[in-house]
Amino acid sequence: MSASGQSISRKRLGAVLGVNQTLSWGMTFYLPAVVAVPAANDLGVTTFSLLGAFSLSLLISGFCAPRVGGWIDKHGGKGSIALSIVVLSAGLALLAASPNLAVWYAGWIVIGVGMAMGLYDAAFATAGTLLGRDAGPTITGITLFAGFASTVFWTLGAAIIGQTGWRGLLVLYIGIMLLLNLPMVLALVPRLDRNLKEAKPDPGPRIPVSRPIVACLAGFFALRWFITSAIAVHILALLHGIGLNAAEAVVVASLIGPGQVAGRVLEATIGRKFGLLLRARLGALFFPLGAMILPLGGPVAATGFALLYGMSNGILTINRGTLPLALFGPNGYATVLGWLAVPVQLAQAIAPTLAAPVVAALPALWVFGIAGLLGLAAALLLLPLRLPPDQSPPRKA
Repeated sequence: MSASGQSISRKRLGAVLGVNQTLSWGMTFYLPAVVAVPAANDLGVTTFSLLGAFSLSLLISGFCAPRVGGWIDKHGGKGSIALSIVVLSAGLALLAASPNLAVWYAGWIVIGVGMAMGLYDAAFATAGTLLGRDAGPTITGITLFAGFASTVFWTLGAAIIGQTGWRGLLVLYIGIMLLLNLPMVLALVPRLDRNLKEAKPDPGPRIPVSRPIVACLAGFFALRWFITSAIAVHILALLHGIGLNAAEAVVVASLIGPGQVAGRVLEATIGRKFGLLLRARLGALFFPLGAMILPLGGPVAATGFALLYGMSNGILTINRGTLPLALFGPNGYATVLGWLAVPVQLAQAIAPTLAAPVVAALPALWVFGIAGLLGLAAALLLLPLRLPPDQSPPRKA
């Protein structure tokens, strides 16, 4: 175990960063679903114009990600994640005080910077710099915790906003960020200081970064996050379009989250019997398989789709951390993650807008079919990937 591993166990690091990610994702990325409508009514603007700020924040996050990754490679991730909490809190404060759309957009620009500094890529990079090739199980643990972020904070926000208003809810979130999230990170995430760097085993030479392999990996993640972002915005309308009534559509859509957690549990348990690339390829195929069963029709087929799609997304999130680590090694890992984040964030930002006219013009079953074909194309991009011949499997935590 590395010197940093002596300061905190892999399981404990996964739990701490998992809770951190649950809080940070829940109070930023999943925030618009709760506050967009009341904030738009209060500010006297359309919901569409309000949500444009969220898309802008994703672009800002992608722009900042390579710089954040380079910084984490040199200094470790504790400082970046801790500072991200302060930056995110400042952005939430701007939103809470917004008198108009201009300040609202400024708040989301600040939040975009904070997301680059502290969400998944930063957490995965932190685990990678501390644990090297042993970080895989920790990355899985982080995603297991954070898989509940949307469920917890959509439910919490909906329950509280009626009493506090949307501005009061944001103030409450700022308190949680600064009084719970920040002290936890400062106290429990090890710092990668000079002494620890000198004590850590040599991670070995940097594995050459093949441009075709990077292109395949970036294309895979960008396509899948494009699909995920588009479906997330239009899922209820699409489920209505295949014949589900309002209640059935809500129930089926709600199964995607548990499916994500189930996929991550499978990855952490049964999946360990298979190689990393095989697990990633099988997980990528779950989504096209789910789209294939939708023509069978009815709630049962839709339920199967939701669970398979959720499982695929859950495994995909783990792959975003583990595949670059396995392919390129821990030396420069955070920088690679930062560059891979650029096309992913761009895809997330533009997907809802590009998908809207397609959803409006085509039957829902056709839209799901197109998404399934894109998912299959993404899965094919994993076929050229090969692990370095000298890579040994990670030690069990």
